[in-house]
Amino acid sequence: MPSERKRISRLTTEGPGRAPNRAMLRAVGFHDDDFERPMIGVASLFSDITPCNAHLDRLARRGCEGIRAAGGVPQIFGAPTASDGIMMGHQGMRYSLVSREVIADSLEIVAGGMNHDGLLAFGGCDKNMPGCIMAMARLNIPGVFVYGGSILPGIGPDGSDIDIVSIFEAVGQNQAGKLDAKGVHAIECEACPGAGACGGMYTANTMSSAIEAMGMALPYDASYPAVSSAKEREAFLAGQALVHLIDKNIRPRDIITRKALENAYTLVLALGGSTNAVLHLMAIAREAEVEWTLADFDRLGGKVPHLADLKPGGRYVMNDLHRAGGTPAVLKALLEAGFLHGDCLTVTGKTLAENLKDTVSIYKRRQDVVRPLERPLYATGHLVILHGNLAPDGAVAKVAGLKTRRITGPARIFDGEEACFAAIGRREIKAGDVVVIRGEGPVGGPGMREMLAVTAALVGQGLGESIGLITDGRFSGGTHGLVVGHVAPEAWVGGPIALLRDGDRITIDAEAKRLDVHLDNAELARRRDAWIAPPPRVARGVLAKYARCVRSASEGAITS
Repeated sequence: MPSERKRISRLTTEGPGRAPNRAMLRAVGFHDDDFERPMIGVASLFSDITPCNAHLDRLARRGCEGIRAAGGVPQIFGAPTASDGIMMGHQGMRYSLVSREVIADSLEIVAGGMNHDGLLAFGGCDKNMPGCIMAMARLNIPGVFVYGGSILPGIGPDGSDIDIVSIFEAVGQNQAGKLDAKGVHAIECEACPGAGACGGMYTANTMSSAIEAMGMALPYDASYPAVSSAKEREAFLAGQALVHLIDKNIRPRDIITRKALENAYTLVLALGGSTNAVLHLMAIAREAEVEWTLADFDRLGGKVPHLADLKPGGRYVMNDLHRAGGTPAVLKALLEAGFLHGDCLTVTGKTLAENLKDTVSIYKRRQDVVRPLERPLYATGHLVILHGNLAPDGAVAKVAGLKTRRITGPARIFDGEEACFAAIGRREIKAGDVVVIRGEGPVGGPGMREMLAVTAALVGQGLGESIGLITDGRFSGGTHGLVVGHVAPEAWVGGPIALLRDGDRITIDAEAKRLDVHLDNAELARRRDAWIAPPPRVARGVLAKYARCVRSASEGAITS
């Protein structure tokens, strides 16, 4: 049992003056001896809004059993969640990134207010995961995260594996006359066959992989499928592991170090993960008070190869990686190749190298999901940090699977996602164009919308390799093509992207890491002098509060 020094819950339960507190806890099932045990918050982001989270209540109960078995007392509570996939393509997506902050705040409020000795969190969708880790970093009480797991692939009309991005791209194929309504409906009905997060190396699987490599989740957390007995067992073991962390007084900031963040991003690069990893890892670093900048992403991207042939740019989904050996098998290969820091502490109480001691490397298995180190998909990272006169504070490009990493073309300016999507529907975007979607940044959105509907429609029309796209908003992990997001400063605060006009020639050069408009400084200065700051898009409610508090995407778009 942990020492009194380690049990902050006694501030809630100890002594004669806390009799009223204990009385209320007895009403929810506490016994006399429970007040001598660590009191642990169990955050369940269960919701039947989305398949990503529809099974988390069951997993959270397993976690509670593990806590009880190890001598702790669980207190389960809920936190809000929303579905990026369902919010995509309309104004609801403005709430997506905001939900990350609300989730972090919610967990902090409950665990902080109850003086919980530890926090076990279950999340399954894109913003759940960073939100939970951000809260753990803020609170700095022992914590373990459990990912709900990846969805199994659906079966397409031709027998091929399909997923959520398949139906987004089917919409574009329909607009281009390549697929009829019956074909769209067939894919719609099979794309999501049950519980679990989107199956490719999109944002959910990207962040779960990063969190496992960071050390804040148990081994195999990222790759166990949602619908599996292994995931059930993991939930139980996570509860036990958390009590052991309390016993040893191991806290998130002992785990989330600069080296651990390097491990996290290294795995993201090797697997071909989402651009959102840059935003979320930056936010986690800020909450953990670890020094971290865009230059760190760029430094790692220059040396870590892209190895995994995973969707959206590749052929396979997370379930295929699971069958090939799972995330630990990839981590073992990266560790043996010298890409990881093996001495980083993890939630098992052991180092990463100790966790992987008996793991068989992915390269000692018969598989073709992960390419050999000597024959990578790309010798350097697929996520590239760009700077230039359009992005003085930086921008993020995803170049996985691209044959061409440079384009110069005329700007097609759209103020907001809807205007661009309508133009795509009218077939107005042509090969060679550089599409600009602005006013979608953290302040301007508000909320920095993802725009999978736009990029998937362009891919569906066959334009994925022949145009460029830049935005101060974000892209889904399911996006592929020559796209640049997180352009900072954003348009709403007067960033250079606000000064662009139709026809301006723009160059996206991922090889040179540049994003530039072909205008001289004098012309940019004239346009800046004429620019008028727009009023807030939203005057009341959570979006308005977010817009007033949020920092730049280059700082992780955090609000604390």
